[in-house]
Amino acid sequence: MVLVADIGNTNITLGIYKSDDLILLSRLATQRHRTSEQYAIELKAVFNLESISGEFKGAVISSVVPELTRAFKEAVEKVTGTKTLVVGPGIKNGLNITTDNPKEVGADLVAGAVGAIANYKLPCLVMDLGTATKISVIDEGNIFLGCTIAPGISISLDALSLRTSQLPAIDLSAPEKAIGTNTIDCIKSGTVLGNAAMLDGMAARLEKELGKKINTTVATGGLAKEIINCCERDIIYNKNLVLEGLLVIYKKNRED
Repeated sequence: MVLVADIGNTNITLGIYKSDDLILLSRLATQRHRTSEQYAIELKAVFNLESISGEFKGAVISSVVPELTRAFKEAVEKVTGTKTLVVGPGIKNGLNITTDNPKEVGADLVAGAVGAIANYKLPCLVMDLGTATKISVIDEGNIFLGCTIAPGISISLDALSLRTSQLPAIDLSAPEKAIGTNTIDCIKSGTVLGNAAMLDGMAARLEKELGKKINTTVATGGLAKEIINCCERDIIYNKNLVLEGLLVIYKKNRED
């Protein structure tokens, strides 16, 4: 078995692969001040709850929360008894990153791009809708050209609720029509349909700037499914894209 984990700003997405089959998918809250022992206890509890047993061959982590990476890595190594890879400089990923500073590209973006290359036809757009909304551009030849980053949907909703006295917090679901006739539907229209229009518009702009047809657009992240259902562009939903990329990265490095 191989443990893969993506440490995000809100959640830690955890997976266990047996061969190429995902046998566990779980999420833990990202809590920056927890110790390795606390996370080890939580990991063991998840394994016990899901009746996970057997020997681990290895583990791999991507993280955008540097202050938590070491503690979580130690927790994983305690629980699995194996050496854990952390995606970053010196780790093989098969990408040709041509940004101004390749070291700035987040480990989650790297893993998502690797997952897209393994599964889809290039050129490809990878849309990751989490704490931030990110769109990566992957060209033929496994080239990571760059990305766009915007405030995530939950951040926008939280700001709207906190900074306005009369606008309520809402659940994230699509309204029946764009012209809202009550406060809640107005917010849903602006948030859900507005973000869908942003994804469509940015995809068209990126394709135009690239100067060639985008063959695949794939979306991942906890908020992706509801939004892309409202997009006009044909977008594939793959909730496990980053985990799939992490497994590919693990395989590329396991001989080392």
